[in-house]
Amino acid sequence: MSEIAPVADATARARLLDAVRFDARGLVPVVAQQHDTGEVLMLAWMNRAALAETLATGRVTYYSRSRDALWRKGETSGQVQRLVDLRLDCDGDALLALVDQQGVACHTGRRSCFSWALREGAVRSVAEPLVDPKTLYDR
Repeated sequence: MSEIAPVADATARARLLDAVRFDARGLVPVVAQQHDTGEVLMLAWMNRAALAETLATGRVTYYSRSRDALWRKGETSGQVQRLVDLRLDCDGDALLALVDQQGVACHTGRRSCFSWALREGAVRSVAEPLVDPKTLYDR
């Protein structure tokens, strides 16, 4: 599977945007999955503007609820996600972004944000950081 080009057809982009059922806050959850391995990398949110930008550029853009702003994945860390395919669930209220993740996906320096599990009666890390988080954001 190769990286798709941005969706150049404005009509096609509008059709997908109209098919998404954003919640009352104007958001939709997005699961990011590595396209070639199936590894689940992260869960984030998109608003209409983030989804439109993702479709137009091919670079995955999310909506940061804490910053109340668009979040272009990798903008500060260099750990960019390129869109390979975008899928809408059967209810239209969730997205699956198949991506090509450059580097780690998690702000903790781990490949995946889903790196904690119940082990021996406690929640513990099941994946060590691959990158020191300070090097991701002290650029």
